[in-house]
Parts: sequence; structure tokens; C-alpha cells
Amino acid sequence: MKKIGILHGKERSFPEAFVARVNSKNVPGIIAEPVRIDKAMQGVPSGYSVIIDRISQDVPFYRTWLKNAAVMGTAVINNPFWWSADDKYFNNCLMTQVGVPVPKTAILPSRDLPDDTSDESFANLGFPLDWDSIFQYVGFPAYMKPFAGGGWKHVYRLGSAEEFFQKHNETGQLVMLLQEEIVFEEYYRCYCIGGKHVRIMPYEPRNPHHLRYVADFSPSPQRLQEMTDIVLRINKYLGYDFNTVELAVRNNIPYAIDFCNPAPDAERTSVGEENFEWVVETAASYAIERALENDGHGDHLTWGEYVKRSSTKMQLI
Repeated sequence: MKKIGILHGKERSFPEAFVARVNSKNVPGIIAEPVRIDKAMQGVPSGYSVIIDRISQDVPFYRTWLKNAAVMGTAVINNPFWWSADDKYFNNCLMTQVGVPVPKTAILPSRDLPDDTSDESFANLGFPLDWDSIFQYVGFPAYMKPFAGGGWKHVYRLGSAEEFFQKHNETGQLVMLLQEEIVFEEYYRCYCIGGKHVRIMPYEPRNPHHLRYVADFSPSPQRLQEMTDIVLRINKYLGYDFNTVELAVRNNIPYAIDFCNPAPDAERTSVGEENFEWVVETAASYAIERALENDGHGDHLTWGEYVKRSSTKMQLI
């Protein structure tokens, strides 16, 4: 019997619906359940052919447990090694090389010194930074947000350098991004599962949270295809099995605003019934597909084009 597990925290609607959907398909030799961990020893298989990870970004113990599971042959969705290495600034840098429009973005050192460091730890960092060049490059208004993380935590809209310094003084040890504001005509949140299944959802981030998937616009067939191609290209290079991409359309150009969401919102009450049904059905079918092809040996992780090309270059040296 091949087991499909889902690792989650307080989230309930999606994990419960996912487990029920997989089991309702009655695929011979396949069963789904919430992951159960009662011990963790090195080199011991997890007991799962596939695990969908919804919580390890907040629980370091889970993240390292998942890495052992992957080493022992589990297909972990998403790849915990890549997810541990990834961040929003790198993603933006990569997109500049693969033809995806992104806002102008600069990364900033933390306002406060990290623990166990001193001024001497930053001997290579110019002080003060060339703030004028940074501000000229990004422009105002701009958004400041953490280079890693999500959920709209610690996100600030800034109208001037004075506002920037005021808010940056409040960010403590967080490493922040300063990013060009894209004043958009339309905004879309796009699910991508398995690197091949895409759902484009009109989204209004300025609405209250429970109304953000309620919008009075929809894409033309041409825009729909264009955005689908962008979403597939992003996930092809990053290698995520389960991700959302946020696209802001300005002057008929879709800009990728946020596309590092490997545990994206899937709550029925926020995404709406139709979107929820698509996510549950697509995730269940994809997890079954991965379980059926998993022989229990070797690497069953998804690696993005960026890593695969780098690996190929190393092999040729």
C-alpha cells in the first residue's frame, strides 16, 4: 500500500478535503492520510510515497524531517531542499534572466545587527549605503517587504525617503526588499500544480481578505494564454510542484509581483468554492500520479531548470 500524506498546521478545510478526495477515487494500492510523526531517526523511511507540505516553513523540525524523508525516497511537494534555499530576491534576479517582467527591486541589510554579530562583521558593507541611487532606481511610491516570508506581514507602502527611513527603523533584524510599485489595471493570482496545471484567478488585493477573489474583471483569451505561459515558465525554472504566482497588469504587461508561495492559501472561505474545488481535485490527482510512479528508490523530488542546468554544467567540467 502506497501512502500519500499531508503535513499541515491549523489549516483544516484543504487538508481534510484533499485526504477525502484522494481516498474517494479508490485507486488500488493508494491511501491518503494526515502525516503522523512519532519518532525521527536518520536513514529511516517516512512510510509515505508522497507528502504534501503545508507547514514546514514555520516549523524547522518538520523541514529537516522532510529532508530525511526525501533522501529515503519520498516525493515531497514542494522540494524541501530548494524551498530552504529560495528567497524572493533571488527569484526576481532569476526572472530578469528568463524574460519575465518583474518590478525594480533592491535588497537591504537589516536595520539591526543580527544576533552574534558586531559592526566588524559588516566590514565589507558600505556605510552609509548609496540611498540616493537605490531610491532613484526603485522610485516612490514603493513597497518594502521581507525578502522571505509571506502573508502580507511587515509590508509597507512608502511615499518618500522620509517614510522609508521611518519604517525601516522599525524592521529590526528583518532583511527587507524595496520594490517598485506597479500601479495595475488588473491583478491575478495564479495556481500552478505539477508544473503543468494552471488556474488563473482574478484577484483584488485591495479588498478585505475574504473578498480578494471577488473582482469585476477577467482576462481576454490572449491575456489568459500569455499569463499561463508566464506562470509555467516561472515554475519550470524554480521547480515548484505547488505554488501561486501573482501577476499585476500595467500598460498591458503582466508583471510577476510575488511568485514564491509554496504553501499558498487554499482555504475554502477565502479562495471561493470553485477555486477550492479546482485546487483539491488537481492536487489529489497529481499526488496520486506521483505516488504511482514512485518506486521507493532514488530521488523523487522536482528540481527546477535553474538547478538542472547548473548541475549539467558541473558534470561537463
